[in-house]
Amino acid sequence: MADVVVVIGAGGIGLAIAKRQGFGKTVLLADFNETVLEAAAQSMKDASYTVETQIVDVASRDSVRALADKAASLGPVMQVVNTAGLSPNMAPPQKVLEVDLYGSAVVFEEFERVIAAGGAGLIISSMAGHMMRQLPEDQEHALAFAPADELLDLPFLKDVPNSLVGYMVAKRANHLRVQAAAMTWGAKGARVNSISPGIIVTPLAQHELNSEIGDGYRAMIAASPSKRMAPPEEIAVAAAYLLGTDAGFVTGSDLLIDGGVIAAMRAGKLPVPA
Repeated sequence: MADVVVVIGAGGIGLAIAKRQGFGKTVLLADFNETVLEAAAQSMKDASYTVETQIVDVASRDSVRALADKAASLGPVMQVVNTAGLSPNMAPPQKVLEVDLYGSAVVFEEFERVIAAGGAGLIISSMAGHMMRQLPEDQEHALAFAPADELLDLPFLKDVPNSLVGYMVAKRANHLRVQAAAMTWGAKGARVNSISPGIIVTPLAQHELNSEIGDGYRAMIAASPSKRMAPPEEIAVAAAYLLGTDAGFVTGSDLLIDGGVIAAMRAGKLPVPA
């Protein structure tokens, strides 16, 4: 049986990673949106990839467990990539936390059951996780180690004022949970890391640029050293490294790929979100 690559989220970044990682493997592509999923899968099948699909809702443990079980039935699960997420302009705070915080934690827990020795996991987080100040130690510990099913009941998450703060907290939690998961995945001979992209040329980014927060995006691009957005393929290059054997000593880490936006914030060229 061929090795299995699981990619959750069939949008721009997910599809770019699936195409880069999927040669000679069985790709299990999953998404909440059936139309997006089928279009992405067809584009891969047209290019002679071996692709299986499944609808998934990362905010549902049963749905994620079913996806993990299907992956295991296809062959050795060697790579798991979670690109699913909601931006702050797409949903209210609680829904952002359900998908970006709880959903990512559930993916870590369920795929830990089926990841093969020598395998690797990767979550696509966001530079937003680097924007906020460090949380109190007890809160960071809870975000890292609380069982996924207890995360949304943490007292300090009950008063998240808006979706942007919820998004930043969720993305910070992604980094923390990668560190925690590195220990449990490591016990199975597997690694797990995250990538924190900046503004990537995807339909989601275009949606943001055309929204009321578009001026803020353009300001970040202008202030950054690179002064541009990046195509999804640039993220796929980094993902290939972190998922591959060349990164065998890299686990529990986050790779910030933002064109220097966070550097510009640290240099005082951009305001730091409150």
